[in-house]
Amino acid sequence: MISALQHPHLVKLYGCCIEGNQLMLIYEYLENNSLARALFGTNESQLTLDWPTRMKICIGIARGLAYLHEESRLKIVHRDIKATNVLLDKNLNPKISDFGLAKLDEEDNTHISTRVAGT
Repeated sequence: MISALQHPHLVKLYGCCIEGNQLMLIYEYLENNSLARALFGTNESQLTLDWPTRMKICIGIARGLAYLHEESRLKIVHRDIKATNVLLDKNLNPKISDFGLAKLDEEDNTHISTRVAGT
Protein backbone atom coordinates (compact mmCIF):
# COMPACT_ATOMS: atom_id res chain seq x y z
CA MET A 1 0.00 0.00 0.00
CA ILE A 2 2.82 2.44 0.92
CA SER A 3 4.71 1.70 -2.30
CA ALA A 4 1.69 3.04 -4.22
CA LEU A 5 2.08 6.50 -2.67
CA GLN A 6 4.10 8.89 -4.82
CA HIS A 7 5.14 12.29 -3.45
CA PRO A 8 8.42 14.24 -3.49
CA HIS A 9 8.51 14.25 0.33
CA LEU A 10 7.81 10.55 0.90
CA VAL A 11 10.58 7.99 0.61
CA LYS A 12 10.16 5.57 -2.28
CA LEU A 13 9.69 1.99 -1.18
CA TYR A 14 11.08 -0.32 -3.86
CA GLY A 15 10.26 -3.61 -2.20
CA CYS A 16 10.32 -5.79 0.86
CA CYS A 17 11.46 -9.24 1.90
CA ILE A 18 9.92 -11.35 4.64
CA GLU A 19 11.83 -14.40 5.82
CA GLY A 20 10.64 -16.01 9.02
CA ASN A 21 10.22 -13.24 11.57
CA GLN A 22 12.65 -10.93 9.71
CA LEU A 23 11.31 -8.05 7.61
CA MET A 24 13.51 -5.99 5.31
CA LEU A 25 12.33 -2.86 3.49
CA ILE A 26 14.19 -1.58 0.44
CA TYR A 27 14.02 2.23 0.18
CA GLU A 28 15.60 4.56 -2.33
CA TYR A 29 19.15 5.59 -1.43
CA LEU A 30 19.30 8.96 0.34
CA GLU A 31 22.81 10.36 0.54
CA ASN A 32 22.49 12.47 3.69
CA ASN A 33 21.00 9.82 5.99
CA SER A 34 18.48 11.06 8.57
CA LEU A 35 17.65 14.51 9.87
CA ALA A 36 18.60 13.25 13.35
CA ARG A 37 22.10 12.37 12.19
CA ALA A 38 22.45 15.72 10.40
CA LEU A 39 21.44 17.62 13.55
CA PHE A 40 22.62 15.47 16.47
CA GLY A 41 25.12 12.94 15.09
CA THR A 42 28.85 12.84 15.67
CA ASN A 43 30.85 15.85 14.57
CA GLU A 44 31.83 14.03 11.38
CA SER A 45 28.22 13.22 10.44
CA GLN A 46 26.60 16.52 11.44
CA LEU A 47 25.67 18.90 8.64
CA THR A 48 25.72 22.67 8.80
CA LEU A 49 22.13 23.65 8.10
CA ASP A 50 21.45 27.36 7.63
CA TRP A 51 18.01 28.75 8.50
CA PRO A 52 16.65 28.77 4.93
CA THR A 53 17.62 25.08 4.60
CA ARG A 54 16.01 24.25 7.95
CA MET A 55 12.84 26.02 6.83
CA LYS A 56 12.89 24.11 3.51
CA ILE A 57 13.13 20.84 5.47
CA CYS A 58 10.25 21.78 7.80
CA ILE A 59 8.01 22.85 4.92
CA GLY A 60 8.85 19.65 3.02
CA ILE A 61 7.87 17.52 6.02
CA ALA A 62 4.62 19.49 6.36
CA ARG A 63 3.86 19.00 2.65
CA GLY A 64 4.47 15.27 2.95
CA LEU A 65 2.15 15.02 5.94
CA ALA A 66 -0.52 17.15 4.22
CA TYR A 67 -0.36 14.78 1.25
CA LEU A 68 -0.79 11.73 3.51
CA HIS A 69 -3.64 13.29 5.51
CA GLU A 70 -5.58 15.23 2.91
CA GLU A 71 -4.43 14.80 -0.71
CA SER A 72 -3.74 11.12 -1.38
CA ARG A 73 -6.57 8.75 -2.21
CA LEU A 74 -5.47 6.65 0.80
CA LYS A 75 -5.73 8.73 3.97
CA ILE A 76 -2.77 7.72 6.15
CA VAL A 77 -1.72 9.01 9.57
CA HIS A 78 2.02 8.42 10.10
CA ARG A 79 1.95 8.55 13.97
CA ASP A 80 5.75 8.49 14.42
CA ILE A 81 7.20 11.68 12.94
CA LYS A 82 10.62 12.37 14.43
CA ALA A 83 14.06 13.34 13.15
CA THR A 84 15.19 9.71 12.70
CA ASN A 85 12.21 9.04 10.41
CA VAL A 86 12.98 11.96 8.10
CA LEU A 87 15.64 11.14 5.51
CA LEU A 88 17.55 13.73 3.47
CA ASP A 89 18.53 13.40 -0.18
CA LYS A 90 21.67 14.87 -1.77
CA ASN A 91 19.99 18.31 -2.01
CA LEU A 92 18.75 18.12 1.61
CA ASN A 93 15.15 17.59 0.54
CA PRO A 94 13.28 15.76 3.32
CA LYS A 95 11.53 12.45 2.77
CA ILE A 96 9.27 10.89 5.38
CA SER A 97 10.04 7.22 6.07
CA ASP A 98 9.18 4.41 8.51
CA PHE A 99 5.47 3.82 8.23
CA GLY A 100 5.53 1.06 10.85
CA LEU A 101 3.00 2.79 13.09
CA ALA A 102 0.98 4.36 10.28
CA LYS A 103 -2.77 4.00 10.34
CA LEU A 104 -5.10 3.91 7.37
CA ASP A 105 -7.91 6.36 8.05
CA GLU A 106 -11.53 5.75 7.17
CA GLU A 107 -13.23 8.20 4.83
CA ASP A 108 -15.32 9.91 7.49
CA ASN A 109 -12.70 10.05 10.24
CA THR A 110 -10.47 13.04 10.91
CA HIS A 111 -6.68 12.72 11.24
CA ILE A 112 -6.87 14.34 14.68
CA SER A 113 -6.35 11.91 17.55
CA THR A 114 -5.54 12.17 21.23
CA ARG A 115 -4.37 8.54 21.51
CA VAL A 116 -0.66 8.10 22.27
CA ALA A 117 1.32 6.14 19.65
CA GLY A 118 4.97 6.03 18.62
CA THR A 119 8.10 7.06 20.42
